[in-house]
Amino acid sequence: MIKDSIRNLNLSATLKINEKSKIIESEGKNIIKFGFGQSPFPVPNIIIEELKKNAHEKSYIPTQGLDKLRESIANYESKKKNYNFDSNQVIIGPGTKELMFLMHLSFDGEVLLPAPSWVSYKPQSIIAKNNHHWIKTSAENNWFPLAREIEKIVIKNSGKKYILFLNSPNNPSGQVCKNLNEISEIVKKYNILVLSDEIYSELAFDENYTSIFEHCPEQVIISNGLSKWCGAGGWRLGYFIIPKTKIDLIKSIKVLASETFSSVSSPIQYAAISAFEDNHDSYILKSKKILKAIGDYVYKNLKSNNVIMNRPMGGFYLMPEFLNKKFNSSAMLCDEILTKLNIALLPGSDFGFDEKRMIVRLSFTDFDGDNFMNNIKIDTDIKDENIKLYAPKVVEGVNKLKSWVEN
Repeated sequence: MIKDSIRNLNLSATLKINEKSKIIESEGKNIIKFGFGQSPFPVPNIIIEELKKNAHEKSYIPTQGLDKLRESIANYESKKKNYNFDSNQVIIGPGTKELMFLMHLSFDGEVLLPAPSWVSYKPQSIIAKNNHHWIKTSAENNWFPLAREIEKIVIKNSGKKYILFLNSPNNPSGQVCKNLNEISEIVKKYNILVLSDEIYSELAFDENYTSIFEHCPEQVIISNGLSKWCGAGGWRLGYFIIPKTKIDLIKSIKVLASETFSSVSSPIQYAAISAFEDNHDSYILKSKKILKAIGDYVYKNLKSNNVIMNRPMGGFYLMPEFLNKKFNSSAMLCDEILTKLNIALLPGSDFGFDEKRMIVRLSFTDFDGDNFMNNIKIDTDIKDENIKLYAPKVVEGVNKLKSWVEN
């Protein structure tokens, strides 16, 4: 009754840990949620007000998206990238996850995934029956692939079509790609398509964020949305900007969209215009300031001879590796931590690592972002005392993990 390719798939790891945490919480236990990657900050009020104003909108919107919204996104990205995007290059989806899935279905070729990669890239490629290849990375290169590691795979069959997924800042590592130029040379040499997942780009701690688009614009699909910088994960609004040279891909995704989700919620599309046209600099700066401070706190208090990791560079993730703990798999490690410490983490095996490596993803978002944001100013120097006051569960979780590691 169920296709073999589907039968062996599991519930998405991020959603699974969120549901598991809620079940344990319903039993009266205090869970520290380091597993689910959701923005802790509220949706900006001006965007909420726009949603209220447009709650009456009930008509179907064109499958590709509301014209005004696509124009707003095109202008927004044009300013960011110093490039002239056309609104016809933009397609709106119910989150970027759905657009990626439709792209997988459309794409006839092989999928290149740096290890680590976000949990849904691989399962989607399996569903779409596209072969996937893991690319070796290292902490020394911020967990992004070197050009030669990409070429090792592509050169074996350079006649095939390839798509490379590049997520910077990265989920799960919290790192930013610094070798975009060398990667772009391989992309151009072998005519590789790139999916640049920029969902955390507005949350990069360094103000000089660079997209691979700037190195090879005709080869790059830009993927972004409201879930991370805007705190609106549940609103389910994402977008792709597809190069004009890939017009067939735009058409095919649009056709598939018309046969699946039809169009994204009308009120949300109207409200989203405000996300791209109004000024949210203060909100974003405060978000980044808080996330950087908390990320640095976790890094400096958890890192030791027994726990190694890179300092976070954007988003809200860290990727610790436990050197003194021996389990059969990173999944068993996470089960032990959840059972003994009531701390939810995700195993590195969900992101493409060998299950024998004791790597986990830690999302440092278990705090009241609204309260924290309301109690600091743009120029506030966030100290450990602020974090202990406004992010107590993060502090508690770090202390528990640190004590557990030392025993």
